[in-house]
Amino acid sequence: MFNYPIDEELMLKPLVLEHTRQMFALVQRSRIRLRQWLPWVDAVTEQTHIVSFVKNAIKQGADNGGFTAGLWVRGELAGIIGYHEIDWSNRSVGIGYWLGEGYEGKGYMTSACRVLVDYALLELELNRVEIRCATSNTPSRAIPERLGFVLEGIVRQAEKLPSGYVNHAVYGLLRSEWRLLS
Repeated sequence: MFNYPIDEELMLKPLVLEHTRQMFALVQRSRIRLRQWLPWVDAVTEQTHIVSFVKNAIKQGADNGGFTAGLWVRGELAGIIGYHEIDWSNRSVGIGYWLGEGYEGKGYMTSACRVLVDYALLELELNRVEIRCATSNTPSRAIPERLGFVLEGIVRQAEKLPSGYVNHAVYGLLRSEWRLLS
């Protein structure tokens, strides 16, 4: 994937090593909020941890297993969005995302998710896209709900966070459903 302008203020850019400084700074500024929902945040204590993440994302893209992009708002890194490993045999993929402090509630991530759903279902011709969110993470759950995903179930104690285990809401969207919504 190449730089992809979503609108006049939003752009998706594939992660490259030059983004690690901005990404680490964003995690640092947003640490308290992010650690409520993301188990990896406490382990990211220096920029080299972000370098490892970005190298893995680049390798995943090179191996045709998906990609991870930065979401840039007016030239500033606002968050990260990407495909989890694409399951080519079952033609499905999961999308993961997070936004830094101060960028929430403005529709940025919904717009970015819409682009990734379009690309997965229409360009890659996958059959299914899945998004999982902690059941108590109302802002994150609002994204698949706005995009027409179906709540398929709840996975109990799916993830261990610093506060304890959380349940995940599992949302799915099929290619045939997306064509009807588009």
